Amino acid sequence: MRLAKRNYKKEYNKFQSSRSQKKNRAGRNKRRRKLMRVGVVKKGDGMDIHHKGGLVKVMKASKNRGIAEKSRLKGSKRK
Repeated sequence: MRLAKRNYKKEYNKFQSSRSQKKNRAGRNKRRRKLMRVGVVKKGDGMDIHHKGGLVKVMKASKNRGIAEKSRLKGSKRK
């Protein structure tokens, strides 16, 4: 079974290019830059800034990206 090739341009146009998503991404980048200035994280250190609600914490990128989201779990109605 072969998976269809991913159309990144279509994904960007559909979701990431919306005004609200650009604003969210800019906010995440701003928080990371702030933590870089303080010295909590550095470029290439393998750490991610975990954003959950209003809380921000630093964790390993592999751990942060491995967290199961409700939308990805079996039985989710979101597509």
